[in-house]
Amino acid sequence: MDKPNPNTSRLWQCVRYYLKLCLARGQSPDTIRGKKAGLKKFVKWCRGHNIYRIEQVDLDLTDNYMEYLNCYRKPLDGNPLSRAQKRNLLTFVKTFIEKIHAKGLIKENTLEHIELPKKGRTLPKAIFKLSEIEVILAQPLQFGIEGICHRAILETFFASGIRRTELSMLDVENVDLTDKLLRVNHGKGHKERIVPISERACQWLTLYLGRIRPLVSFVGSGSALFLANNGKRFRPNQLSEMASRYVKLAGLKRGGSCYLFRHATATEMLNNGAGICDVQDMLGHSDISTTRIYAQVSRVKLIEVYKKSHPSALSNKSLFVEGVCDEPPT
Repeated sequence: MDKPNPNTSRLWQCVRYYLKLCLARGQSPDTIRGKKAGLKKFVKWCRGHNIYRIEQVDLDLTDNYMEYLNCYRKPLDGNPLSRAQKRNLLTFVKTFIEKIHAKGLIKENTLEHIELPKKGRTLPKAIFKLSEIEVILAQPLQFGIEGICHRAILETFFASGIRRTELSMLDVENVDLTDKLLRVNHGKGHKERIVPISERACQWLTLYLGRIRPLVSFVGSGSALFLANNGKRFRPNQLSEMASRYVKLAGLKRGGSCYLFRHATATEMLNNGAGICDVQDMLGHSDISTTRIYAQVSRVKLIEVYKKSHPSALSNKSLFVEGVCDEPPT
């Protein structure tokens, strides 16, 4: 790849070079897409402040950019950026400058001592109950042959808790229908793992592999497990659009996509007594603190302990018993 000239290195030219480096390192398309969008936003802001060259990026500039992000409002709903969004946008810039310095395009890493905003910890939104998941899973059956394919996909999402990119890269040989196991070869960070899948999911996969996949496959399909109507692998965005459509068809007031099944897998397993390390292995989290977020959502055990231990919960007194009310509240 062509390396920018250090004497004439313009900002966007360096960004394009950096993204090629990320691609060469084997980073996922989703990761590179996110970095590109974030750095494009930064470069656009820089141009509005007459900043065009890589060596002009320093701590004072990023302080001004941070102030801009704090004041920024999203065009669609007018809401501010979340803490995580602001931190990610600044991290993109910090990592970019760090790599450009390592490649000798700037003399020093000007953002080495940047102070990133605290990320905080937010809980997953739109957690769906098991009964709601079942309603969503029933929707594809309205659509014949295509619906069977989509039902098999949604069942696999729910049974395994895998990410949309991981599912899109599954091959036929990654499914062991006898032992009910799924090999995830393209996990985040290029980590492989083997996870169990349910008998119900295996039944839908058997139906799909036996009757539906042969109808759309061709030479170019290769060994891809799930095939779109054109006989090629589903793209991650296609999977998100498909899942979102069935959530809407289910008549639920909350929106959701592929990740709703991952969230449901984690919370339901914790609710039913699974250990947090087991859920970590299932989801492929490298850091257990990520899995602990779901423990905050799964409140079944905490509620049980609370009812058995907290004095207020143990008290049988009520407003009626204490004479505050003349009759029991309805």
